[in-house]
Amino acid sequence: MKKLFGQYAGLRREMYIIFFGRVVTNMGALIWPMLTLILKSKMGLSASDSANLLLLLGVLQLPCTMIGGKLADRFSKRSIIIVCDLVTVGCYLVCSLLPISYLFVALFFVAGIFAQMEWPSYDALVADMSSSADRERAYSLNYLGANLGLVLAPTLGGLLFAQHLNLAFLINAVSTFCSTVLIFFFIRDTRPTQDASPVSRYEAGHQGSTWQVLRRSKVLWLFLVCSAVGEAVYSQFNFLLPLNMEQLYGQQGAVWFGMLTSVNATVVILCTPLLTARFGRLRDTAKLLAGEVFIALGFGFYIFVQGFIPLYFVAMVVFTLGEIFTTLGRQPYLTRRIPASHRGRLTSITLVGGMLCQGAALKVVGALADHTPLLLVWGLVVAVAAAVAAGYALLRRADRRAFPLLYK
Repeated sequence: MKKLFGQYAGLRREMYIIFFGRVVTNMGALIWPMLTLILKSKMGLSASDSANLLLLLGVLQLPCTMIGGKLADRFSKRSIIIVCDLVTVGCYLVCSLLPISYLFVALFFVAGIFAQMEWPSYDALVADMSSSADRERAYSLNYLGANLGLVLAPTLGGLLFAQHLNLAFLINAVSTFCSTVLIFFFIRDTRPTQDASPVSRYEAGHQGSTWQVLRRSKVLWLFLVCSAVGEAVYSQFNFLLPLNMEQLYGQQGAVWFGMLTSVNATVVILCTPLLTARFGRLRDTAKLLAGEVFIALGFGFYIFVQGFIPLYFVAMVVFTLGEIFTTLGRQPYLTRRIPASHRGRLTSITLVGGMLCQGAALKVVGALADHTPLLLVWGLVVAVAAAVAAGYALLRRADRRAFPLLYK
């Protein structure tokens, strides 16, 4: 165990502050996993109407994410995170005082918009705080921190869902504020890490536009497409799965879904250090391919285990292994191949692509869920996941030619 966690030693001090901030924030992340159930069970909306509202949230987040990426490349990433967090905290506090209504949902959407706006700054800050060689360990630690906080939060959210939803919002506000305090007082130096390795030439500054950067490499376009469609598949963890639980178990489905989410976080905590150490030399593209294969297998399980709870947890373990591999591959892949001067903007493009595909998936899956057996819907999701895996297989071959220094 000491050896596994010892691999994170030697990173910049600021990375550990970001890690603890992630832990604290997600300890109170009781609401987002329950959003689909809030719309359907608390507000009485159909699956299709719930999907439409989530799609609206995604549409509102799109320009804000692009703005967040632009701001991250021009201004202090630390300041952007602090401001966005404070707005989010304010919205959560007001929500904790309101009854469930469309005003309640509107405030929650405002919180979601600002939370999304800060993501390019967070991702770019992690890249700034690490060299190319340390990039995977840095993102692994950041990911581990996010999930450490999520071990109990979803289960607690499921227990509070029926009678004490407002308390869940209050807990969310307090945890986010504590994370903001950590960043405000303990992160001061945000200058990018100096990297003298040969592969750093791919991260050298570039004076052109974002589109000029993308135009230099068609391989990046293939990555962006696969990543975006992969996000549409992954989003069914928080949409189709809770709908499935609600259909099978009614209000008790929120508790089961919370437990499944906690299992997801637990597997991430136990396996992320192990997989980081064991497969640290595996290429980013191989991790992306392995991740999508596991995600397809995990979701495929749900077709065959309907109504048998123990096997739902087995399926969640398989799915989570895919999530870990994908996470360990995605951001290191992107940040090793783009100029440091454009990290915020290109990260925002990755996020926006994922959001567009998630929105389309919500619309399609929501409409199908109202009129089609969920087993068939799961089959469609698995088929799309298999197509993404095929795309990553193509990416593996093309990437070696486009970025040869990363394969020496």
